[in-house]
Amino acid sequence: MLLPRQSRQGSEYGLDIVPQAIASDPHRSLGLFRAPAFGRRQAIISWLDARSLTDAVRVGLPAARPDAALRQAVEMLRLARVGGAPGLPDPGAMALGHAHGAAVLVVDPCDPALAGAAARMLETARRGAAGRPVLVAASPAAPPAAKPTLPTTLPGRLAPWTLLDLAAELHSLGDELGLLALIAGVTLRDHAGAPWAGPPPEQALAALFAATRWVDPFRGTPWSAAEGIAQLAAWREAEAANRSIRACVGIEWFKHRHIRDALASAAGPPRMVMRGSSAIRVARREGGAVAVWASVMPAGLRVRAAAAGVPLVRLEDGFIRSAGLGVLLAPAASLVIDGQGIHYDPGQESALEALLARTEFPPALLDRAARLRQALLAAGITKYNLAGAAPVLALPPGRRVILVPGQVEDDAAMRLGGARLRSNLALLAAVRRENPDAVILYKPHPDVEAGMRRGAIPPAAAAALADHVLAEVPIGTLYGMVGEVHTIASLAGFEALLRGLRVVTHGQPFYAGWGLTEDRAPPPRRGRRLSLDALVAAALILHLRCIDPVTGLPCPPELLVERLAQARPRLPGRHPVPAPLRGFTARVSRFLAGWWAAR
Repeated sequence: MLLPRQSRQGSEYGLDIVPQAIASDPHRSLGLFRAPAFGRRQAIISWLDARSLTDAVRVGLPAARPDAALRQAVEMLRLARVGGAPGLPDPGAMALGHAHGAAVLVVDPCDPALAGAAARMLETARRGAAGRPVLVAASPAAPPAAKPTLPTTLPGRLAPWTLLDLAAELHSLGDELGLLALIAGVTLRDHAGAPWAGPPPEQALAALFAATRWVDPFRGTPWSAAEGIAQLAAWREAEAANRSIRACVGIEWFKHRHIRDALASAAGPPRMVMRGSSAIRVARREGGAVAVWASVMPAGLRVRAAAAGVPLVRLEDGFIRSAGLGVLLAPAASLVIDGQGIHYDPGQESALEALLARTEFPPALLDRAARLRQALLAAGITKYNLAGAAPVLALPPGRRVILVPGQVEDDAAMRLGGARLRSNLALLAAVRRENPDAVILYKPHPDVEAGMRRGAIPPAAAAALADHVLAEVPIGTLYGMVGEVHTIASLAGFEALLRGLRVVTHGQPFYAGWGLTEDRAPPPRRGRRLSLDALVAAALILHLRCIDPVTGLPCPPELLVERLAQARPRLPGRHPVPAPLRGFTARVSRFLAGWWAAR
């Protein structure tokens, strides 16, 4: 039985995520709706109250009653392209050089015991083809090591929905692909007397769904079919994106295991390599992409990858990161995976900017974004979620209170963020010039406070410009004390927008230019006016890859917020490198990652 593997962090949350109802029951089995593998991690999301698909449909047929819920689930499955063997290439009919829905498709069971029946089935299909092409495919459900018994005309094992794209008519020997053919509306010719081949398709599908039980793979509680299908659809996209990445470069040594696990697929994890040339060679040989950590990506890597015909994907920490600092080795619970650019570089359009510029946000998505935003605020979630008490400040009544968050000055977001200001001191001075009568709170960046990155302001200079310098204070405790946040391109500006604060940008962060901020250096290309919930939907739902800290599986952002709210909050904590050497060590580690990637 396949069960979710808990990560080393899972014990912090104190949750039992194993669905005990199916742990050891021989009368139940995995059914048609199975989750893809992410490396060694694979979850149960549904099972049958029967020993097999055949039993489930045969026993359930007399009482099967199609209804509106069934028709909704069938439509969701068609759109989501899930069901049957997961984690296989799904290029579609056109990519294989065949017309959509024009062929007679014969499914080879790849079972020597059925070789004679398979040959007779193929001959029957050829006689009835009436001029249509006859294609033979290995069954997606066959074991990977199984050998074809028929002369196949399609390459390798393909996803069920690519095969159904090809077919006007499907011939099988009781294969589960026949059930999916009913869902897809493809004519089924079953040669083994499967119970779903005789009755009307809706009745057979009603019997299947009546016997299918759905489980939340993260919490171990019951789910509806709609919830399960939606999660399978999200996993299908995530697994396919992971499978396309065959090599990673520019990843610092302490992130290797986490990134390898986060990008694992049914094909296994990508290779971690040091040299950019090696990564391109691996990806070209395996027909995939190279992933590179965006902030250390060497300038020439994109040109070399393009010359080799290898796609390049940029990685970066996500906007809801962890319970602890990355520089103190807390693994990221979300990632940005961008095949166009990267969100903090306005010099070229990123995938996030494209979403914000051109997505039509349906009401259901906006409602979801509004609920997610409220959950973030209720839990007090920020990027790092550090522990600590709010400061006690005597703020004069009636005066504007402005928060100025410091940034890491050698970070790519500062170098590429489109700002005339390039230092925390310059930002603090500009905010004081514009707001001579305001109360200014300056919050140094936690990585700078930890001694790992550049950006410290001399204490005397900071005290001359800010009314309060709030060292080692979690930023989440400050949003309720201020009415405005002024920043170059800090994520704190995005977090302030979520809380309804006025935000002034001096750079060109991803959240600027959409009518939600006051921009001192308006970004190029933008200008569409968006609602706050549209910004949340694009940034946190459509773009972000969240990773459940308990199971290690891709998860919805709502689940990540729940996990972080339940986790023990972390103080900045200990580091394996002595404090005086941390900044030097961090700079050397990042330099070496970028230097090797340029080789």
